Amino acid sequence: MSDQPDDLHASQDADIEGAPAAPVAPAAPVATAAPVRAVAAVPAVAMESGDEPIVLVENLVKRYQKSTTNAVDGVSFQVQPGELFALLGPNGAGKTTTISILTTTLAPTSGRALIAGHDVMAEPAAVRRCSGIIFQSPSLDQNLTAEENVRFHAVLYGLYPPRPTFSTMPKAYKDRVHELAEVMGITDAMFQPIRTFSGGMKRKLEIVRSLIHEPKVLFLDEPTTGLDPSARRNLWSYLADVRRTSGTTLVLTTHYLEEAEQAERICIISEGRVVSMGSPEAVKADLVHEYVQIDADDRDRLLAELTARGIDYTVDRRVRLDIRPSEVHGVLRAIETPLSLVRTHTPSLEDAYMEIVERPAEIAAQAEAEAMLWGHGSEESS
Repeated sequence: MSDQPDDLHASQDADIEGAPAAPVAPAAPVATAAPVRAVAAVPAVAMESGDEPIVLVENLVKRYQKSTTNAVDGVSFQVQPGELFALLGPNGAGKTTTISILTTTLAPTSGRALIAGHDVMAEPAAVRRCSGIIFQSPSLDQNLTAEENVRFHAVLYGLYPPRPTFSTMPKAYKDRVHELAEVMGITDAMFQPIRTFSGGMKRKLEIVRSLIHEPKVLFLDEPTTGLDPSARRNLWSYLADVRRTSGTTLVLTTHYLEEAEQAERICIISEGRVVSMGSPEAVKADLVHEYVQIDADDRDRLLAELTARGIDYTVDRRVRLDIRPSEVHGVLRAIETPLSLVRTHTPSLEDAYMEIVERPAEIAAQAEAEAMLWGHGSEESS
């Protein structure tokens, strides 16, 4: 006999199977969300300088067996309560390995990590109770219904004692499932086998499952993979509401640069090391700089003049002047060759990201001393 009630909107006042149900109500439509960029405007709850970090990572190292290098190599960072913090880097940089350690699914080789004051090695159960995870790869049981996947997760997290059916679960659980399913637009599918779900539907269910226990910290490992643009906007709109109302901290890994740019702070990892960290603007300024592009109808004459004047330049499609911003005005006034183009290039997060992708070893080497100093400073202040 199927456990499916008449609808998730059925009466929640009785927790026994067979209780009379209210008439079926249509699932509420998911509201049209603002574009992803609106997330940056959400004020982080309790994100003040005096707060203890809710995520503390110190000199984290992970080396897999038979490997000659570290997948994570001395990573250190802090995340404040209510913050949206993004881990960004190319494939193989160590982002998912770091997230796996912080969510207790992988043991570190050395170093320390605390989630809401709980050590990931000494108190893994406590860490799991106060954190949630949306995995990069689907982790659903294909033989269960959507609701059964959520219920199994809730029981494993110790939220409720095991119950055989949805109808026998406590009212608080049923209300929470109803709320999250409605937000994600999968109310009508909650009692269907998930083997019939599309990739986007499965991703939505994973989001419902990760939020069922109202975690203090939500780890999002490529959370919008497989979602269409509308579903992506809806997800970020809901996460903005979660941050606004409950102060949930979000730790994000993503390949969508426009998502990472919404974070209060970004930590860029390359070859297992932190190469830059700070606000999106600070990261851009750290890795790439503003520069001036010029050109002339008589490019040969222009290049000859720049060489004669000792002005450093590089040529791609345009002529790039490698000079300090304070020198731009004087240099342009001094050039006698008629110019057909003068353009100031302001770096984007994509520029910073591509700088790492194209020159990972060089950038990692340049940042190593600073990263080590930052790590020692964190230890002294903790």
